[in-house]
Amino acid sequence: MMKRSLTGIAALAAAALALTACSSGTAATDGGDGAESAAKPLSIGNFLDVTSWDPSLADVGFDGPYLSAIYDPLLAINGDGEPQPALATDWEVSDDFKTITMNLRTDATFSDGAAFDADAAVKSLDYLKAGVRSQEAYVKVDSFEAVDEDTIEIHLTERDDTILYYMGLGRSYMMSPEAIDAGTLAETPVGSGPYTLGADSVPGAEYHFAKVADHWDAAAFPFDPLTVSPLSDATAMLNGMESGQFNLIYGDKTATDLAPDNNWNVASGLSTWVGLQFSDRAGATEMGKPLGELKVRQALNYAFNGPEMVETIAQGVGEATNQVFPVGTPGYVESLTGEYPPSIDTAKKLLAEAGYADGFAVTMPMAPPFQPWQAIIEQTFTELGITVTWKETDFMQYMSVAPEYPMFVGVIAMDSNPIATVERQIANPQWYNPTPGLEAFPEVQAQVDTVLTAAPGDEQLAEVEKLNELVTQNAFFSVWAQSTNTYISVADFTVTPVTGMMFPTLRQIAVTE
Repeated sequence: MMKRSLTGIAALAAAALALTACSSGTAATDGGDGAESAAKPLSIGNFLDVTSWDPSLADVGFDGPYLSAIYDPLLAINGDGEPQPALATDWEVSDDFKTITMNLRTDATFSDGAAFDADAAVKSLDYLKAGVRSQEAYVKVDSFEAVDEDTIEIHLTERDDTILYYMGLGRSYMMSPEAIDAGTLAETPVGSGPYTLGADSVPGAEYHFAKVADHWDAAAFPFDPLTVSPLSDATAMLNGMESGQFNLIYGDKTATDLAPDNNWNVASGLSTWVGLQFSDRAGATEMGKPLGELKVRQALNYAFNGPEMVETIAQGVGEATNQVFPVGTPGYVESLTGEYPPSIDTAKKLLAEAGYADGFAVTMPMAPPFQPWQAIIEQTFTELGITVTWKETDFMQYMSVAPEYPMFVGVIAMDSNPIATVERQIANPQWYNPTPGLEAFPEVQAQVDTVLTAAPGDEQLAEVEKLNELVTQNAFFSVWAQSTNTYISVADFTVTPVTGMMFPTLRQIAVTE
């Protein structure tokens, strides 16, 4: 039961962050002129069903295999979170950072026969900019312009250090202009991708994809036949792997442990941080007033033993850390991991110094995926004199109700791009960070401004690290650990995880040489 609960947490993280591979499939090839690789059957056991076939409504989380089969993106992404060419062959950012010029391929065709060109690209980008979910990539865009048949310009209202990252992460899929006008993409997806959706697909159970002849990047997609099946039961997914129904699945620790005996490949990458999210860290509400005290927030960092929780609750899978920047990526500061060594005594002392020697009362939401941590929270709060009242809710409602409380258990998706982390986790309102409260932390606000105006490269990354130090010292969160996503494949395939994607796209799946 524990294993299934922990697998469910990954699904929550995917739904929670509605947007977030150096292999033969990552970078664009020479347009299909080279020899195509021998076809390999690929049957994927994914954790969740496709949220929508319409890229403007789809989630980045587990939708990667589905959407990347049907649609080509302007930009792809590699395992380090760096944008890569796809339908856009190259791009240039102007000296004032407000214009991005992209050169486009001229040999791509939508499955309805229409040619991909600059006008089609602009139409898709306008549609994505207006999309409920996809708009997050284009909040600083003023307009898109077709300069000529194979060139577009993206005009920004201000400098944007994350737009190319978001586009590569899954926010630049190109759609047929006619299908956009018809409003039918959610039911009948029409892209220029390497596959089309098979008529024999069974929604919610099994999706079959037909390989497109003469696709411009055919060599990057040697999978035929291709099937993707949503199956959120970890045991059933593992059974499918063992029986040969699947040759690539979203795995858990049990599957990882069985991999050596079955000659399976295991690929893991950091995906989410786990801990307490302080949604009222400024103490603006009556119930959240204690959290407005730095020493209270620091106490809640000292109180939880992250390394022990990784070993027990997470069964040894993950990284014990107190930061929201993924371990080992730009912005992460190794020395900060010792900032809050676990100590109930230190936590009690800090609470007393803040005027809460007898603790305080707090109400928090609880949903089934978070129950593995409920007991340790109750135990720890009891030791601190904190009385917690749980408001039970279900998985689907958690995102809408959690921001109503001063703090809640968070399983929050991370980004490999450090500026995206700054914007999503610290500076900008999100469902999981509804009131960043930076007006109460002028030093943090000033450092955010410095980060966003610093020269790209080493100078900016140095400022990001300073910001990370500030928010960690100010206990913006009580991070216990960072969790991983794991993918199990037969020896024929290798997978490159991407932090920001719960399940990689087909471009991160390669045939083993």
